[in-house]
Amino acid sequence: MASNDAKPNFMEYILLSVDIDNKSTLNDDFYHEKLPNIYEGIVQSAKNCCTTDSVKKFFPITTWLPKYELNFLISDFVAGLTVGLTAIPQAIVYGTIAGLTPQYGLYSAFMGCFVYIFLGTCKDITIGPTAIMSIMVQANAYNADFAILSCFLVGCVILLMGILNLGVLVQFISIPVTTGFTMAAAITIGSGQINNLFGISSPTNEFLGSWIYFFKHINKTQLNDALLGIITLVVLLVMRKIKDLPCAYKTLTKYISLSRNALAVFVGIILCYFLSQNDRLAFRVSGNIVPGVPPFKVPPFHTEINGTYIGFEDMIEDLGASLISIPLIAVLETVAVAKSFAMGRIVDASQEMIALGIANILSSFFCSIPVSGSFTRTAINNASGVKTPLGGAITGLLVLMTLAFLTTTFYYIPKATLAAIIIAAMVFMVEYDRIAEIWRSKKSDMIPFLVTVLCCLFWTLEYGMVCGIVVNILFILYKSARPTIVITKEKLQKGVEVAIVDIQENLTYSSAEYLKSKVVKYATKYEIKKVVIRGEEIHTIDSTVALNILGLKQDLLGQNCELICWNWQISSAGVICRLHHEARRMFKFSETIQEIIPMDMQESTMTMQTDCEAVTIPL
Repeated sequence: MASNDAKPNFMEYILLSVDIDNKSTLNDDFYHEKLPNIYEGIVQSAKNCCTTDSVKKFFPITTWLPKYELNFLISDFVAGLTVGLTAIPQAIVYGTIAGLTPQYGLYSAFMGCFVYIFLGTCKDITIGPTAIMSIMVQANAYNADFAILSCFLVGCVILLMGILNLGVLVQFISIPVTTGFTMAAAITIGSGQINNLFGISSPTNEFLGSWIYFFKHINKTQLNDALLGIITLVVLLVMRKIKDLPCAYKTLTKYISLSRNALAVFVGIILCYFLSQNDRLAFRVSGNIVPGVPPFKVPPFHTEINGTYIGFEDMIEDLGASLISIPLIAVLETVAVAKSFAMGRIVDASQEMIALGIANILSSFFCSIPVSGSFTRTAINNASGVKTPLGGAITGLLVLMTLAFLTTTFYYIPKATLAAIIIAAMVFMVEYDRIAEIWRSKKSDMIPFLVTVLCCLFWTLEYGMVCGIVVNILFILYKSARPTIVITKEKLQKGVEVAIVDIQENLTYSSAEYLKSKVVKYATKYEIKKVVIRGEEIHTIDSTVALNILGLKQDLLGQNCELICWNWQISSAGVICRLHHEARRMFKFSETIQEIIPMDMQESTMTMQTDCEAVTIPL
């Protein structure tokens, strides 16, 4: 039986077969596992840190700034200005979503823009507050000090992950889980604004609590707020699509569409200001925004709530699991956005993590909440034709100018307008196409998706994501514990039956007992005298698998059945032989299965007839 898979290195196999009884002539690595030289690795890494390439990698600005052209300046200015007009109203909204006063959203919207110019690798990305970051902060932000400390600690965690090249951790969060998390976050955030949309003052922003409160107090709906909120929502949804309409003024409609949030805020302020009479406001408003640029100060490591002193350790305990979940989600958001706009370039996830970590750390010195890459603002940046990360400087300066000169104007922003902006954004935050793709490609992936959505909605976002990851890992563990095994039984002329075991996946410790029990049951049922395990696809095994293979050999010997390991990879065979040197005798290497059957068990290799029966081990 010839293998149809990729051809193994038969020269190694032949050498191993010839010298199988002469241990001294074998490659020393076969019997002695080579350990990595940690000292040499550390020294080499230290040397690499001091090279010009390392400096360019850590500071990507040194790569693109020398190539900067004057005509790039206009494109970067227009893009930065357009993003800024979106970032300002969004920042005000996200400050309120985080459970804080609106100025904290603005405090979070400028430092990330400046840091990313020096450390970022993608020209389109804008760093700042996002809806998901705000809703995750809101769960643990008992006051502003908690949110600012969270920003600092989140930055430290992300920076450490980037330095240690731990971007691989993000790979353990699958697309169904991230899609479910994003959908649940969008539903939660949108639901939290339903009361503000109708002018109802609500004490909660949670999914279930918001809807219960809304239906219980629907009779308290304010007509002015409800009309303004619903009309603004409809107009925003329509304005999002006008850029796609065929017309002669394509550029104009594009920028009107991109600036829709700023226009909604401007119209809301005008209406509120001119419709108010005798100090009686026409709509519920966001309230005063503290004017001025935030002072540079060290993040708070203690705070007070209602006169009660809370130390650093207690603050850490209250922040809890968010110090793990927020960094992971922030990294996931930023790397996902970078990949979406990479245009075929390889995204350096570790460098993006370093940039994001430093951006959070420095932002915390300006009273910021945790920040990450924003998909909405990044898409606007790209659509506006940005050429380099320098466009972020314009966005950051615009936010600073707003803090310095325009905060008193924002007092008149109606809450219904901000609610409409949030809900309109959340409608398009749900990845409808991705959900359909998951359903079409593999319906079982809907299980972790639904678990994530339901747990996030009815528990918390952090633990909902953990539940989705756990369910996904259980799927992986079950698959690894139940690999696909195919057994082919060949019956030779003199009644000798050989069972060929074809393992179509790598063996791990979780599948070792499964393989052993299936082979023993099959050999017992069909009274097999020889069992051959093909090993071309078994590239690595652990000690548990090796011990179970040796145990399988003994179990089969008890039934007068011989175990042969055919064409195994040298690395896998070495693990077994290092446990028991005599086990090397069961390894055979040849082009065909007939070559490893002893000649005295066959009448003639030329007249040999086989009757093959394929049996698939059910999962």
